[in-house]
Amino acid sequence: MESNERLARLGERAAAEVADGSTVGLGTGSTAEAMIRALGARVAEGLTVTGVATSNRTIALARSLDIPLAALDDVERIDLCIDGADEIDPNVDVVKGKGGALLFEKLVARQAHRYLIIASDEKLVTRLGTRLPLPVEIVPLGWKATARAIAALGLDPTLRSKDDGSPYVTDGGHWIVDCNPPAGGIPDPAGLAADLKAIVGVVEHGLFIGMADLALTIDEAGAIAETVRTGA
Repeated sequence: MESNERLARLGERAAAEVADGSTVGLGTGSTAEAMIRALGARVAEGLTVTGVATSNRTIALARSLDIPLAALDDVERIDLCIDGADEIDPNVDVVKGKGGALLFEKLVARQAHRYLIIASDEKLVTRLGTRLPLPVEIVPLGWKATARAIAALGLDPTLRSKDDGSPYVTDGGHWIVDCNPPAGGIPDPAGLAADLKAIVGVVEHGLFIGMADLALTIDEAGAIAETVRTGA
């Protein structure tokens, strides 16, 4: 099955989780966008929802599909947040941030009663940090000192750049360093998450630990599997 077809099928499955009258967090990235398009089709058929977007890119897509939007500060509750991931471990702890929206994604996800992760099955890993670098969002001022502090945790940070060589800038006005973990991955994701947040200059990191309730993944044949977080 072609990649776009797989994403469309997964997006439709995830959009089916959205109940009428609910407030839903809308993720960022190609997988989340497939879900948003499927949700837009349901809205066109009469579904009533309010979306809370996690990026300017998602805002633009949702508006193009006539999905009503509200700001995070204007809602008291998010019933369900749906987003993609770059890595998913067996307990549905995930790494996010390749798309650059990790701070806003985490802010929205933290307010959600349910948090659903959707991805192609190649994102499944036995240990986080074995597939892709870990994104860490930092303030531009003093970024080299911040990067050195991150490196002292056993990571190898590289400043993310645009095609023209200038630093990549997030919607929040920050920079991102992509950090290669030690060989074999991250042995203690929760400990690393706490250590990163303790560094002055770190805004947020891409470790989403103990947050997701369920992951829906799709394989090359188009079969969708569910992974439930232990204790969820």
